[in-house]
Amino acid sequence: MKYVIVIPDGCADEPIAELGNLTPLQAANIPNMDRVARAGVVGLSNNVPASLTPASDVATLSLFGYDPLKVYTGRAPLETAAMGIKLGPNDWAVRCNLVHFPDGVMENFTAGHITSEEGRPLIEALQKKLGGKEMGGGVIEFHPGVSYRNILVWRGKSSKSPLEGMKTQPPHDVQGQPVKKHLPVGRGRDLLIELMEASKPIFAKHPVNHARVAAGKLPATQIWLWGQGKAPQVTPFQETYGPRGAIISAVDLVRGVGALLGWHRIDVPGATGYLDTNYANKGKYAVEALGAFDLVCVHVEAPDEASHEGKAAEKVKALEQIDQHIVGPLLDALPKYGEYRILVEPDHRTTVRTRAHAYGAVPFAACGTGLPRSGQRRYDEPTAARRVSFDPGWTLMRWFLDR
Repeated sequence: MKYVIVIPDGCADEPIAELGNLTPLQAANIPNMDRVARAGVVGLSNNVPASLTPASDVATLSLFGYDPLKVYTGRAPLETAAMGIKLGPNDWAVRCNLVHFPDGVMENFTAGHITSEEGRPLIEALQKKLGGKEMGGGVIEFHPGVSYRNILVWRGKSSKSPLEGMKTQPPHDVQGQPVKKHLPVGRGRDLLIELMEASKPIFAKHPVNHARVAAGKLPATQIWLWGQGKAPQVTPFQETYGPRGAIISAVDLVRGVGALLGWHRIDVPGATGYLDTNYANKGKYAVEALGAFDLVCVHVEAPDEASHEGKAAEKVKALEQIDQHIVGPLLDALPKYGEYRILVEPDHRTTVRTRAHAYGAVPFAACGTGLPRSGQRRYDEPTAARRVSFDPGWTLMRWFLDR
């Protein structure tokens, strides 16, 4: 049996006036996702427990069949796994965004979608100035990631950490808002705020930012620290469910979850984690991976990014690209392998109206060998609401794999 999972990140939404009071899924021309709906089951999956934050870290673990209430420790540790950064038992990882808010308002949580080539020297400058410094009973390290997404590691000298019990806010959830009321809260807040403040003068003098300003682009004014956590303990996917998996994603968080599950990472040329990602290459590499792996998962960040920027039309366009270049080719290729199943499902809701992640069940469509036909014609939120529901969402994977 071959299995495919396609994740159009954050695509679940609410009706939008700009789209004629339709959701992006309803407004998009997605004949291949609709093929999945007509051939199988459409339903809902609640991937985010009420006690946790609605974000890709929690929701992706749930989508992959793991109870986040048992295994989730924080977002940043999942990304360190993708970057090959080892965390000791006393170490903590913290997500380190490059952001733009010169006047106390989060004007852009991606620093104008700064490139990895521009972001790396900024993070290296922080490491040169602040790396190796002892703060709060631990030693600080900065690690460059992809684009605006980077990592801070606090290497603890004992099991006691100022980051224990901290509450931090994702910068994409405070877009356009004053940041003062969204600063870290808890015993270690002073440590994180000190580092955030210390980055300001380093960035202000950096040639990368001078060049961006000269080119009419937004500079990275400082770092924003959030998503802290220790290394999670996760049983490998093959040991838990059986299939040997591979993951395709341009986002370190999703790659990190895949790495923790023991999935093979497939890097795709032109995959950016943004609206300009190479959809066709993702589809091509996914089809090729079917020959070597039992399960292939393709994650696409673009719909989520469109929501965070409040761009309804771009969200529709991203869904259409995923449908044409990823879902379609996979649907055409799967029958060649005999028995198969395919699942299309976002991790969480991200609404264009709020530009933020939201609680609530998300629609899924699944079809293939042994799955019943529900008689539905469309893959969208209203259709899903009338059918089967998985709550908690992590139980859907066992159903999908028939384990």
